[in-house]
Amino acid sequence: MSFLSLLDPGPEAGLAALFVSSFLSATLLPGGSELVLAGVLTLRPGQLVAALTLATLGNTLGGMSTWALARLLPGKADTGRLAWVRHHGAPILLLSWAPVIGDALCAAAGWLRLAWLPCLLWMAAGKLLRYALVAFAVL
Repeated sequence: MSFLSLLDPGPEAGLAALFVSSFLSATLLPGGSELVLAGVLTLRPGQLVAALTLATLGNTLGGMSTWALARLLPGKADTGRLAWVRHHGAPILLLSWAPVIGDALCAAAGWLRLAWLPCLLWMAAGKLLRYALVAFAVL
């Protein structure tokens, strides 16, 4: 019996924890959803598709909540960095997974009132790629 199996709360609890961790990690709160994903896949490699789906969904919803909250802020003139985000548009959200700048990109996209559907799709694509790389490293 491994140490990880002693900590295993079961398949449903592990996936639920992964979703919550992924959501919170995409907000301004610190989180380690990559570690939770690695733990879930180490204990249950057969849950790859479910784990990738829930991690991506949770992290994307967290990013979109930042986008939505920033959209509520009153708009002002673009600064240099915001003009850069406006110039690149929603595809820049492929980088929404990145530490430090990811949350800022989601907020900037909302504040600039970029359309929600392209933002959602580009954000989800970037987050899925990041989680797929983590899964590939674990498995």
